[in-house]
Amino acid sequence: MNNSDCPVIAIDGPTASGKGTVAALVAANLGYQYLDSGAIYRVLAVAVAKLGLNPEIPANLLQIIAMAANLPVQFQADQVLLGGEDVSDAIRTEVAGVMASRLAVVPEVRNGLLQRQRDFRQMPGLVADGRDMGSVVFPDSVLKVFLTASAQVRAERRVKQIEARGQKADFQIIYNDLVARDKRDSERAVAPLKPCDDALVLDCSNMPIDQVVATIQNWARERI
Repeated sequence: MNNSDCPVIAIDGPTASGKGTVAALVAANLGYQYLDSGAIYRVLAVAVAKLGLNPEIPANLLQIIAMAANLPVQFQADQVLLGGEDVSDAIRTEVAGVMASRLAVVPEVRNGLLQRQRDFRQMPGLVADGRDMGSVVFPDSVLKVFLTASAQVRAERRVKQIEARGQKADFQIIYNDLVARDKRDSERAVAPLKPCDDALVLDCSNMPIDQVVATIQNWARERI
């Protein structure tokens, strides 16, 4: 069986829509591989920050593009490794998220990370979450889901996540940042954030997570 025969469930959506948590649970329940594509961009963001690079500087951007094509990222259980170093906490900071969003609008960076993401496609199947899993990375996915929620709900969820880590969070700052990211992600020239024509849109603003997971799994069973 070749790689293209491996079924993929693509879950895309805006920042803090819950797609990562949902995708991980669906993957675990189905016994599938799991790809957090956003984590790869965040790992690159951490690598960029470690070197003090500014993507607005052309010479720095060329270096970042080269890094993307050879990013030494590994996922081991609950750990995310960059060149063997555990960066699981570092990639979840708001600073890393903002930088990842900035890098994601650069076509050459996206192309450099493309094969890195496709390497996760392994039997018995893959659940991948991100911004363009169904449209660009795995266009032949057996199921494409666009998971969304209101900016208000997503900001509230992000605040809870940050406070759960023992950190302070300002709702208004986070809300404004989410709205700005939505605008940037939806308006970028390459792989803009929007539902694929063949995607099933699921608004989870008022849905408990177990219902969201069950809904997606039911859709998957109809197609796999």
